[in-house]
Amino acid sequence: MTIFALSSGQGISGISVIRISGPETKTVISKLTNGNFPEPRVATLKKINKINTNELIDEGILLWFPGPNSYTGEDMAEFHVHGSVSVVLAIQNSISKIENCRIAEPGEFTKIAFQNGKINLLKAESISDLIRSETEMQRQQAIKIMSGKNSEIYNFWRSSLLKILANVEAKIDFPDEDLPEKIINEIHLSSSKIKSEIKKVLNDKKVGEIIREGFKIAILGPPNAGKSSLLNYLSRRDAAIVSEVAGTTRDVIEVHLNIDGYPVVLSDTAGIRESKDEIEKKGINLALKKAENADLNIVVIEPKKAYFTGFLKGLVSSEKTLVVVNKSDLGIENMLEDFSQYNPIYISIIKEKNIDTLISTIRNKLKNKFLSNQNILITRERHRLHLEQCLTHLENFENKRDEQDFDKAAEDLRLAARELGKIVGKFDVEEILGSIFNDFCIGK
Repeated sequence: MTIFALSSGQGISGISVIRISGPETKTVISKLTNGNFPEPRVATLKKINKINTNELIDEGILLWFPGPNSYTGEDMAEFHVHGSVSVVLAIQNSISKIENCRIAEPGEFTKIAFQNGKINLLKAESISDLIRSETEMQRQQAIKIMSGKNSEIYNFWRSSLLKILANVEAKIDFPDEDLPEKIINEIHLSSSKIKSEIKKVLNDKKVGEIIREGFKIAILGPPNAGKSSLLNYLSRRDAAIVSEVAGTTRDVIEVHLNIDGYPVVLSDTAGIRESKDEIEKKGINLALKKAENADLNIVVIEPKKAYFTGFLKGLVSSEKTLVVVNKSDLGIENMLEDFSQYNPIYISIIKEKNIDTLISTIRNKLKNKFLSNQNILITRERHRLHLEQCLTHLENFENKRDEQDFDKAAEDLRLAARELGKIVGKFDVEEILGSIFNDFCIGK
């Protein structure tokens, strides 16, 4: 089947790119254009016509990539045309009339590239992350993974485990042959080293996932303290409704920010108080969940209600909480509690007083969080789960020391290597056989 889709952004633009991939790509080019067939990988100016007619749709650049030397590994082409909705639709309608051609599913070009061995799973994911990146840090992380450095580490661990497995399999196949002491020591040293390195990677404070998804900041506090006003000020737009009526915010409102290149997801939550209103109570429960999952909580209060009760009282003592006293322009002399132990930041959103101090504090929190972002291996929860499973299988392997447990030990290694293979999208039992034949002279 041949697939096609608009690969550039939707809507009006200077140029739109329509991509085609599959065995009918040459047919599509022949039916939509006249004259000589374009040279491979040479930008060629072509008139693009409606199928089976001479009615001109547009004039644009055609690029022809014969497989397997293309992004997908199949025959592929790109039409670079004027960015008109009507032009794009006319070309797509013409392509759809050709037999065995259909609109591509989301991510299908990259999926085909993976299936044809042009890229691994990590690179496929990094392509998606690069397209979605909004900050410099997200771009840098995606580019680093695309370069293949992370894949090299995962593949090195995996090949090391397969080599250990080859030795264990050899012992199973030839039980009368004793493994040299040197090989036995190398097996344990190698597996322990890999296990130690994986543990170190897992102890990364989830920096990679935070960079990819955004540093989560939740704004919490009692009603009417100025939470929505703070969200609007930091996002520089009216993202949340601001009203003197308590309980205006019922749902969680999120905005994505770029603070000094750091990706931030800022959430405004419902005011936390005792309520009999069922909808408001659901909003409060959502606020509590946001606080639990946030990387940083900003608790906002005001001088005339400057006290903590219930959940907020336990939250303010957390290391991941900033206490902010808003409306400080109204006076802070008569506050009911001594807040010095919480190192509060006194601000006034309406007077724009001391907000630079708050923003500076947030920046410092971000910088401290991302100090260790140079050697990130895990950028998705999927990677973490596979590494955790790999670690479990390695620990099970190291607990099996007796010769009668070699069969089970081999299975532990096989499963551990498989988990690493799942990260990059490569796992094949035949590789174990290849390792045996390469490292051992079985037929001596």
